[in-house]
Amino acid sequence: MDIQVKGSQRITQIRRMARKDFLFCEIRLLFALFALTVYGLAATMIVSHASSMTYLSQCIIAAMTERDMDKAALRGEPSYVWRDGQKRRLNMIAKFAGARMQGKVLENGCGVGMYVEKMTELGAHVTGLEYDMDRARDAHVNSSRIINAAGEFLPLPSGTFDLILSHEVIEHVQDDRSAIAEMVRVLKVGGRAVIFCPNRGYPVETHGIFWKGKYYFGNKLFVNYLPRVWRDKLAPHVQVYSRRDMQRLFEGLPVKFIERTIIFGAYDNIIARTGVFGKIIRAVLQFAEATPLKGLGLSHFWVVEKV
Repeated sequence: MDIQVKGSQRITQIRRMARKDFLFCEIRLLFALFALTVYGLAATMIVSHASSMTYLSQCIIAAMTERDMDKAALRGEPSYVWRDGQKRRLNMIAKFAGARMQGKVLENGCGVGMYVEKMTELGAHVTGLEYDMDRARDAHVNSSRIINAAGEFLPLPSGTFDLILSHEVIEHVQDDRSAIAEMVRVLKVGGRAVIFCPNRGYPVETHGIFWKGKYYFGNKLFVNYLPRVWRDKLAPHVQVYSRRDMQRLFEGLPVKFIERTIIFGAYDNIIARTGVFGKIIRAVLQFAEATPLKGLGLSHFWVVEKV
């Protein structure tokens, strides 16, 4: 009798364990399906990004002279239009800046001055620095505090700024390590630098490539996944960064890390073409920033504080 009771209890226990294992399997399966769905949507969005070319972009390319193309290759294209993507990034900058936004701010690589103008509206006393003379002139239309200089040799005193913004700039300089060191030098103790730059995990090279001596403007798939030596032959004009690459830029500098993450873009061009569908995909990808899928994101977003 005791044997039968014990046998029955053992069978019940096995059944409970089996149900629990089956439940865990279901949960894992659902999670895997969710991850695959998000990954598929991310891939769809990224491929769409690579192939997307709005009427505005076509007009910009059509209007480009050979000199403009050379400039785009060497220094990238600055923000000419203020849209949701820029608004989101400005909100991120303001969040991590805090009260520093009301202090002295440097935009290191200000282009035509879009962020200089918007941060000024938030109460910042902004100085814009731009290497390209033509773009510096354009920025000067809306601000008298524009400097034409290189980021590796800032003509500014040490310990000057409460906040520095480097928005998709360090990938274009001759010496990114020196540019980072200079930003840290001119920060006040307790000041912060906010840095956006390209993520090597993103499947699209957004700065174009060189092929047989000719520059091809636009988005190119999977270039950044090639071995570094091959990738750099196709895109010698622009750097791309892994997390380890970013870490090396700050080695030995007096900073602490406040934020180190990767973000997707806002894909305003695609939304302009597809409407609600594009907005859904953008929402999914920005949700994916809280998952390991952020490794496929467009840009590093790092915030460091000088100590």
